[in-house]
Amino acid sequence: MTNHDRKPIHIPGSIQPHGLLLALSTELEILQVSNNTQEYLGKEPKDLLGQSLSYLLDARTVEAIEQYLVKKIGSVNAFKVSIMTLNGERYFDSIAHRTEEVLILELEPTSSSELSFLSFQALAGEAIANMQSTSNLTEFLHLVAVNTREITAFDRVMVYQFDHQGAGSVIAEAKREDLSPYLGLHYPATDIPQQARELYTRCLLRFIPDLNAQPVKLVPIENPTTQQPLDLSLSVLRSFDSCCVEYHQNIGVTALLVISLVQEQQLWGLIACHHETPKHIPYEMRKICEFLGRIVSLELAHKVSQSELDYKVKLKSLQSEFIESISQADNFIDALIKPEIRLLDLVGASGAAVCLNDEITLVGATPDINRVQALIEWADTQVNDNLFVTDSLPKLYPEAVTFKDTTSGLLLLRISQVLRYYILWFRPEVIQTVHWAGNPNESIQVEADGNVTLCPRKSFENWQETVQLTSLPWKQCEIDSALALKNAIVGIVLSKADELAKINLELERSNRELASFAYAASHDLKEPLRGIYNFSTVLLEDYAQVLDDDGIECLQTVVSLSVRMETLINALLRLSQLGQTQLRQQQINLNELLNQVIDVFHASRQDSELIDIRIPRPLPTVECDPVLVNEVFSNLISNAFKYNDKTESWVEIGYQGEQGSRGAGEAGENKTINSQLPITFYVRDNGIGIPEHHLETIFRLFKRLHSQEKYGGGAGAGLAIVKKIVELHGGHIWVESSIGFGSTFYFTLK
Repeated sequence: MTNHDRKPIHIPGSIQPHGLLLALSTELEILQVSNNTQEYLGKEPKDLLGQSLSYLLDARTVEAIEQYLVKKIGSVNAFKVSIMTLNGERYFDSIAHRTEEVLILELEPTSSSELSFLSFQALAGEAIANMQSTSNLTEFLHLVAVNTREITAFDRVMVYQFDHQGAGSVIAEAKREDLSPYLGLHYPATDIPQQARELYTRCLLRFIPDLNAQPVKLVPIENPTTQQPLDLSLSVLRSFDSCCVEYHQNIGVTALLVISLVQEQQLWGLIACHHETPKHIPYEMRKICEFLGRIVSLELAHKVSQSELDYKVKLKSLQSEFIESISQADNFIDALIKPEIRLLDLVGASGAAVCLNDEITLVGATPDINRVQALIEWADTQVNDNLFVTDSLPKLYPEAVTFKDTTSGLLLLRISQVLRYYILWFRPEVIQTVHWAGNPNESIQVEADGNVTLCPRKSFENWQETVQLTSLPWKQCEIDSALALKNAIVGIVLSKADELAKINLELERSNRELASFAYAASHDLKEPLRGIYNFSTVLLEDYAQVLDDDGIECLQTVVSLSVRMETLINALLRLSQLGQTQLRQQQINLNELLNQVIDVFHASRQDSELIDIRIPRPLPTVECDPVLVNEVFSNLISNAFKYNDKTESWVEIGYQGEQGSRGAGEAGENKTINSQLPITFYVRDNGIGIPEHHLETIFRLFKRLHSQEKYGGGAGAGLAIVKKIVELHGGHIWVESSIGFGSTFYFTLK
């Protein structure tokens, strides 16, 4: 098929016989001629080659033609010429255009020496007025076919529209009553190969009066200056390919006129005119048809664009509202999916999935979460671009067959190249019955050596195909809307990141000032507090005899409160110091560190023989600040025994999982934890437990669940300090507890 697309149909080396061709140098020397000059001019090709154009034409005409040498390459110019032949003066329609190397002059015999503007206006004016009388696209295209047939008198005139894959369908038709209808039939892209479509885009009219006529060779075949075939892309007389002849003969066509319909420099469709017998149309009439084609293209653009424009305006409006709400939202996911209809309407989808790393949110009609997850994993490896669009996902991703009812069409948008951020839109399967003009597969033949060739189909009878596993195609404006959303999201994220960076800088500054203030305040408060304590103690010791019982009790309260106050200040001072602490991390054997903690704990308690500290298996070596982690274990072990009312109290210290553990029965050497895999440590007890509604609040500063008189008092700062140390290590701490059965504190260090 690609070989056929590369077939050089623009350099056939021959022309159709209803005219003649001269290839001229920049000095207007005749370099090549068609091998039929004797028929039209009474001169053999050899008599013309190497001659100046003035050998054929008068000086005035030659001077006019010289002007075309400076015109833009590809511009076509038409005029009347007369040439003296052996049979007298003959008139020709002359069509001139430049290529890179030569000026091509084509001559078609005509009976008139003057252009008839009145006939042009009469034919074109009425047709244009008829076509502009309706705003309905279907009716407009029907009028195009009807009016073109009235002007050309061809047996059949069709308006043929291309789809995005190059296939086409007949969307309007005017014909002889006895002919079978082609309206609604589809034709594969191979019927009009890519190279032919490109030529139709550049040359707006193609005319073949007789497909059975023998082509006329150029003499010589190659340009004598360039030694290359002559480029006849814009030639009105260019001969036709044998495949084209066979194709049209198979459908009973002998004469052919094709008018291109172009929108925004893209081939939108064709006005195809068929005739069963040879049919010649004068050049002037063909220019009228070409002019009408341009008018139809303009009107078509307006009528097609109007409905598309309304949809685009709707999408733009929705897009603006959507982006504004996202930019103002605190929660990105909520902004995307609430209200849900906005995300779907943005591209005309029935379902969507928003993926932010491992968090996937589904909206509307979608596959289940596991299938969406698998689809994203497939896209990670198969989709390289930021945008992926298909209306037949099962053909690319076979697993999608199982959920074709929701996802035969997919529009996938990758928001980030670094993070796994996607938005996926889904469309369901739409089963269609397509009516082809004959079996399209018959035009493709696979040779014995594996080569694929194209050949004209023999039958053009209505051939039905049921199209499955396909959704409605995504429109370009919908794709553009998705891309606009991505650009907006990136812009909003960058803006939010900039705002967050500023807030973080301000927060860091504020935290530093707060820590400095807390340190200074705590440090400065201790001196007057010591004075209060000392003077109160002196009064109790030296002046107790002059005070009554109430006075002594008041002083004792002052002493007790000052001790309590100093404990709180010390806790506050410790927290402020932690806020300014730089971690001194190193590889630490936690077994050795824990032995030190336990030794100190035993030494500081008189009832140490009643304490049962369990370590089920050796702890690993981790990277941490040993002084601070010592404080973590000390606080947690102390609290475990402090808040315990059991006769036989115990505390267990360990870690979860197998990461970093030594093998059972191995020599007892310690294993280092993989720094990429955070490990969860725990300290478990059989104490009094913690009410569920206090599981978060216990980590707040100075938060105690009991009065000072119960469970040995305390400042209520220990767990706040533990939490601060764990967070300094990049970890997290939490607790699980059951009233009367004990608590388990879990923490990570990274």
